[in-house]
Amino acid sequence: MFQRIGKFFGGKPAPKSGPVMAETASSGGSGQQDAERRQIFSKVFRWRLADGQTHEPTTVEVVGSFTHWKKVPLIRDGVLDAWHVTLHHLQGNRTHHYMLLVDGKPTYDKTCDGLAVPRGPDEEHFQVMTEKGPRVLMLFAQTK
Repeated sequence: MFQRIGKFFGGKPAPKSGPVMAETASSGGSGQQDAERRQIFSKVFRWRLADGQTHEPTTVEVVGSFTHWKKVPLIRDGVLDAWHVTLHHLQGNRTHHYMLLVDGKPTYDKTCDGLAVPRGPDEEHFQVMTEKGPRVLMLFAQTK
């Protein structure tokens, strides 16, 4: 019995092979590009009344490239005194354009990552006017 145990612990380990890579059907891209393309993340959008503002809006919504420019309502949270929504499965490693709509009118989001010149009719429809011209909000979607 002890000889069997000795052989078990004293024997050479089985040879190890490299990791098994599964081939995926792709449109001519490398496996690494496919993995990066599939990276997703979640984002919380939050909006609060400006200081001194007492009139609560009827609706607060977000629209953007990640919603195909369809309106997604934000929910009123009385505890935080804010409106918020969490959107899941946003494509990572790219820049998204979006706007916050308060009672249907575009408004500035102080937590946005920057401003972009609107491209196309969807973005032009939801643009906000700045001193440098019409703009939409940007979200840099880095997943690393």
